[in-house]
Amino acid sequence: MAQASETLRAGRRTVEIKRPGKVLFPDDGLTKSGLAHYYARVAPRMLPHLRGRPLMLEIHPDGLNGGTFMQKEIPRHYPDWVHRAELPKEGGTVTHVLCDDTATLLLLAGQACVTPHRFLSRADRPHHPDRLVFDLDPAGAGEDFEPVRRAALALGELLDDLRLPFSLMTTGSRGLHAVVPLDRSATTDDVLAFARDAAAALAARHPDTLTTAPRKADRGDRLYLDVARNGYAQTAVAPYAVRALPGAPVAAPIGRDDLDDPALTARRHTVAGVDDLLATDPWRDAPRRGRSLRPARDRLRRLTGT
Repeated sequence: MAQASETLRAGRRTVEIKRPGKVLFPDDGLTKSGLAHYYARVAPRMLPHLRGRPLMLEIHPDGLNGGTFMQKEIPRHYPDWVHRAELPKEGGTVTHVLCDDTATLLLLAGQACVTPHRFLSRADRPHHPDRLVFDLDPAGAGEDFEPVRRAALALGELLDDLRLPFSLMTTGSRGLHAVVPLDRSATTDDVLAFARDAAAALAARHPDTLTTAPRKADRGDRLYLDVARNGYAQTAVAPYAVRALPGAPVAAPIGRDDLDDPALTARRHTVAGVDDLLATDPWRDAPRRGRSLRPARDRLRRLTGT
């Protein structure tokens, strides 16, 4: 008989995982219990990147072979101890989950939330991001990662010129994210405008390989520099999040030196390889204080002559 539930301890709380043997990843045998135990392992690394941030939850109630839905509004049945944030949206408000502790992370796993996607701002100042993200995915449906590595190296050179520190992570899907910490002095509109200008400057440096063309038909084989995630209420996959793909790959922080590895792929790390994932912390020395975009914008103008 299948186990009806499993109880996991998280600090002072216990979290019940119902139907823990439910297989979510059929090709890999990863169950709901296995997903929860993975998130318990990575919680100390993952939670600092989730706390205080509204989430959009990617739910797979019947596993990868079943339906999926994206959930913003927190369900009414969630316990009172789960933190919430009510934020404006067009025509009203939406109340998001805040994952501020391990218990909440396990609760989400128990609800078949495979992937939490986070805001780039915190709930207390949702219109003032503390993260800027450049999303680098290969062109078309190909799995060739070499263009992504080259694009990340080129982006790193530009961000160095602008004196903006950044951290890199594989998305666990197809590409990389470059994450710039901000001091929350700029509004969402200003951050998005800066990201667009920086992407345009980078594409102008490498017109044969990079593009900001919004229409796929205009891109050809060039890699698209995607900055749309910097808009209000847009989200980006959280570091250490599991992706709903065969093999159970995870979004994983990497170091800048990893870009020199021709074997690097977006799915280098998986749930099964959690020991290797946690063996090192590539973001250990990442700057904790965010930067203002004002000096960087001035430098960008000088670089582009605008």
